[in-house]
Formats: sequence, C-alpha cells, structure tokens
Amino acid sequence: MIEVDSIHKSFGEAHILKGVSTVFETGKTNLIIGQSGSGKTVFLKCLLGLFSPEEGSIIYDGQKYADLTSQEQRDLRQDMGMVFQGSALFDGMTVAGNVMFPLEMFTKLAKSEMEDRVDIVLKRVNLVDAHHKYPSEISGGMQKRVAIARAIVMNPQYLFCDEPNSGLDPRTAIVIDNLIKEITEEYDITTVINTHDMNSVMEIGEKILFLKDGLKEWEGTKNEIFKTDNKAVTDFVYSSELFKKVRQMYIEERN
Repeated sequence: MIEVDSIHKSFGEAHILKGVSTVFETGKTNLIIGQSGSGKTVFLKCLLGLFSPEEGSIIYDGQKYADLTSQEQRDLRQDMGMVFQGSALFDGMTVAGNVMFPLEMFTKLAKSEMEDRVDIVLKRVNLVDAHHKYPSEISGGMQKRVAIARAIVMNPQYLFCDEPNSGLDPRTAIVIDNLIKEITEEYDITTVINTHDMNSVMEIGEKILFLKDGLKEWEGTKNEIFKTDNKAVTDFVYSSELFKKVRQMYIEERN
C-alpha cells in the first residue's frame, strides 16, 4: 500500500502538485489519468522517489519515505519495478540481457540463479523463445512484455507503469493491460499506472485517480466513473467515442 498525504511540488514559481492525497492499495491496479499538464508525470516521479515534495508525505507500507536514511531509500527503490513509456530497452542487449540487467546491477546472485530468474519471468510474460533476440527483432507488444519482465525480475513490492500502451494497437494494448493486472494479483504488488488510454480505464481501472491542474479532482472505480456528474471528469473521459458507447450501454443496462 502507498499512502499519499497532501503532497506539494513546485519548480520555481510553477506549483505543479497542490496538496494531492490518496491511497493505492496492494493487489489492485491503480490508474492515474488527466490531461497533459495535470501533474501526472511529476506525481509518478514523486512516488518513485525521483522528486521530493516540499510538503506532505508518501508512505510505503508504513515507511515514510522522508524519514528513511539514504541507504534505506535506496533499498526501497530496489523494491520498485518500472515499465517506461516506449519500453526503454537497451538495443545492444538481447531480450535475456535486458531482463537480467537489474539482477546484475543490484544483486550478488550467481549467474545460474540469474538465468533461472530470467527464464521464470520471460515464461510468465509468454516469451519463452525470445531470449536471444534483440529489441529490433521483436514487435512493439513483445517489447512491452520484455519491459514488464524486467520490471518484475527483482520481485518488487511496487510496480509503476508510465503509459504502458503507448504506440500499441488496441488488441495488443488489451493484452498488456490484462498481463499487468494478472501480475499485480499473482505477485500481490501495489501497481500504479499513468495512462491516457480510456480502454485501460474500462479494462483494469480498479482505482482511478483523476488529476486536474495539480489537484485531485476525482477518484473512484471504473464502474463509478460511469455515474459521476463531475464535469471535468466527463469532459475528459467522454472525449473517447468508445467510452461514450460503453457508457450508453451501461446506462441502458441499468434502466
């Protein structure tokens, strides 16, 4: 669980986050949505420990980040897995090499143990025959799965995803959404996803936080978002034609 208590973050005179509070529960897919400039990326970087809020606190399973020593903060960050927008794979490394990279950097495991761990996570993301391929030799969807495997190879307690469906076709995006949700439940991870994809909201939005101008404008579930009369939320989410259709279906079923 991650508890966020009234955090503020500014850069010079630009006040980006203005007292955001929320709770991200373990074993659930927690989504952050909002327009460009709403503060989503800065918020995610605060959760990752890359930015330090000027006010407020972030608490990871009872540990207040600001109260930890530098070493304790480094240890906590090693419990965080990250899936970057665009996958961010190393072009000169094979699939197996990309997934093994965190193990080589942060553990003292024997090479055979690392290889076993790589095999396990690649199998989990359905890439059993891709070990020796390079990123340029596999599809965008497969690259995302490699990125997910790399993010979970250290058995993290927290998984962060920044626009994981960026650049993917709708069918592949659904596959990636479902994979993230399955891994979240199986590994009992606290997962936080930054997204613009309303399909993701409908597929896996167990908790949705909507940011606007650095403020928490709304939060709820994928079912509750259909019922809200918050104009900022409805203007944002119903810009998607598919979302409009799904909402209409929901209304008809309720009636």
